[in-house]
Amino acid sequence: MSGRARLALCAWAATLMAACALLPLVDPATWILQAALLLAVQSGVGAAARRVPLARPLTIAAQALVTLVFLTLVFARQQALAGLIPGPQAFQRFADLLRQGGDDIARYAIPAPLESDGIRLMLVGGVLVIGLLVDALAVTFRSAAPAGLPLLALYSVAAGLSEGGADWLWFLVAAAGYLMLLLAEGRDRLSQWGRVFGGTPRTPGGEQSGAVAPVRTGRRIGAFALGVALVVPLALPAMDGGLLDSARTGVGSGSAGGGTISAVNPLVSLRDSLNVDENREVLSVDTDSEDLSNLYLRIVSLDDFDGTTWKPSKRHITAVPDGSFPTPVGLGPDTKRVETRTTISAADWYAQDWLPMPYPPSGVRIAGSWRYEPVGMTLVGDHGQNTRGLTYEVRSLNVQPTADQLAAAPPPPAVLKREHTELPDSLPEVVSETARQVTADAANPYEQAVKLQEYFAVNGGFEYDTEVKVGSGSQAIARFLKDKQGFCVHFSFAMAAMARSLDIPARVAVGFAPGSPQADGSVSVGLRDAHAWPEVYFEGVGWTRFEPTPTRGTTPSYTQTETPGSTVPDPALPSRNAETEPSAAPSTSESCTAQDKKLDACGGESAVAVPVTGGDGPKWYGVLAWVLGGLAVLLIPLAPMLWRLRTRSVRLGAHGRAEADAGPHTLAVWQELTDTAWDFGVLPEDSQTPRKAAARIVRLGRLEPPAAAAVHRVADAVEQVLYAPRPRLTAGLTEDVHRASAGLRAAVGRGTRLRARFAPRSTVRVVWAVSARWAALKQRAVAARPTWRKASGQQG
Repeated sequence: MSGRARLALCAWAATLMAACALLPLVDPATWILQAALLLAVQSGVGAAARRVPLARPLTIAAQALVTLVFLTLVFARQQALAGLIPGPQAFQRFADLLRQGGDDIARYAIPAPLESDGIRLMLVGGVLVIGLLVDALAVTFRSAAPAGLPLLALYSVAAGLSEGGADWLWFLVAAAGYLMLLLAEGRDRLSQWGRVFGGTPRTPGGEQSGAVAPVRTGRRIGAFALGVALVVPLALPAMDGGLLDSARTGVGSGSAGGGTISAVNPLVSLRDSLNVDENREVLSVDTDSEDLSNLYLRIVSLDDFDGTTWKPSKRHITAVPDGSFPTPVGLGPDTKRVETRTTISAADWYAQDWLPMPYPPSGVRIAGSWRYEPVGMTLVGDHGQNTRGLTYEVRSLNVQPTADQLAAAPPPPAVLKREHTELPDSLPEVVSETARQVTADAANPYEQAVKLQEYFAVNGGFEYDTEVKVGSGSQAIARFLKDKQGFCVHFSFAMAAMARSLDIPARVAVGFAPGSPQADGSVSVGLRDAHAWPEVYFEGVGWTRFEPTPTRGTTPSYTQTETPGSTVPDPALPSRNAETEPSAAPSTSESCTAQDKKLDACGGESAVAVPVTGGDGPKWYGVLAWVLGGLAVLLIPLAPMLWRLRTRSVRLGAHGRAEADAGPHTLAVWQELTDTAWDFGVLPEDSQTPRKAAARIVRLGRLEPPAAAAVHRVADAVEQVLYAPRPRLTAGLTEDVHRASAGLRAAVGRGTRLRARFAPRSTVRVVWAVSARWAALKQRAVAARPTWRKASGQQG
């Protein structure tokens, strides 16, 4: 195998190894096999084009064209001509898929489902784009070191979205791929880099040795590159929002217009939020409803349960319907309903991506960019839209079923039942066994749901406790059933799982329980009113709220029983902790003592199932860090060009007029001329005389007579200051260098001109200078070591 073929294979492998960091983000991970195959085709096309050989830009263009054709075959075959040739419809299909992928990323928790074609296109297409850049830099242009930048970008995206559990493993895999690519670049190039990083190796006798061993040099380069990759992220702010933030902190905490909730991590946030002293007002509500007990503000429903996590299942977002929303699923014409109007004002600090609304909504009037999710009948912000400081009006249906209607409800549709009764195999048997025991004497699903609610809220011996230790994993519900202590998330998650074990469609809703009435007739919803509750489906009524959490929220009237001694809260009251008289205060008094908390005498302590975001706005140091990080991202690629501009300005700038200034100025001008020729592809030859070096620059640079004469005049000035007894200043050298530079620029192609400007070869002198200083420092340290030992021996 030739050296270039080996380098192409290593570039393919390095790209795939870096892409492995994306594996935890999507389930299943079979997409990487498709990416590997398409990446191999792309690399093969590049190898064939280089063997022809084609010009470098044509090689890259051929690879890009074949990549586009194969992406069309996979993702837009029906919209393409003959299934291969992309046209306007195919590009529109790509745009739609990318837009869908962006929406899905904002909506799903990690791992996102691979069924989303948008996410799959973003993954496969992104890897192919990175692979094309790596192949172009490392193989086509034979510069493996810069190829580490796209590899680092690919890893950084994955690391910014992952939850950090195995980031170190993926970093090692990506780093190994990069080192392999460096080692495959060849002995000659590695030897050159080795002199830069390690200094010129010497034999014991002091003579210079030959080329540095590739493995040794690659190790030094790799250590330097890995050090940069480890240190730079520490100086940048954390990556939040989108897929990562939604999965980590709960519903709607991202910035991309959507969110999800995790069954484990939010428990920690809930417990911490419930134990703060300040109950800040989140929403101010004005409604024409006479019954405040049903004024639950729903944010999102969680209907996908894998044993440890409840999250929204795959959903498509559409435009907000004009006028009235569709009738809720399952709601029949015989069920009583009353339409109410509610005006909601969000606090300036409350930045929620999902819109809190009474359920089911029948229409919304709101400003801003919002999208509609038809399955859950929710609104989600688009392109960073959130609730901060918004006032909006919601028309909703106050559905009022009777117990007889619910008891006589026919079986639900098979598709809905199958989707909303799924339970993972990892769920402990005690969950279903307890559900069967509690509902043993129930005659229908409605009575079973009521029995479950009473088991948790009344007669099961459960206690509401915000200090309970948060559980995780598949055993969390089993531990909750054993310990019988928890808060709303525990109760709602457990009841929904137990209902599903009885083949009753169930899901979990997240939002706010009814708040506290105020003197002006409004209702104040505080931070502690955030809540989670289960919803059970009944055909003819639709999704129906239940309240298993003791002392929190309100128990629906249609679940009231005639059992003597029932301690179910009075449904006419908005909350157990609601004040009997209207209050001008936003919510619970901030002077609640620790003893009052123990006695459950504080008001409005609903579980915070939805950690809010926004706070008081971004901190100044966070903004400064992002600004500095952004400047660094912009300036680092431009650093070589900026260094050359500065160096050229210094070398050709003003100088002294004394004879002593003639030598330094002329030599600086000569070095600038040779470095400029180097940037345009004429490598310097330090062993030649100025006259021969000038002739070589004229010949290889294909200079016209005026530019050639300028080069020779600079060379004559250099010989004069080197050999004349009394060097004298020569006028016009700066203009001669500019004239020669223009001639070199005119003789090369556009690609070479761009490289000379943005990635000049002569910038390697910076690294050489650092290497030389490091080598000198080590030599001084070695020379001083015997002196230290001798001094130490004398003192002893």
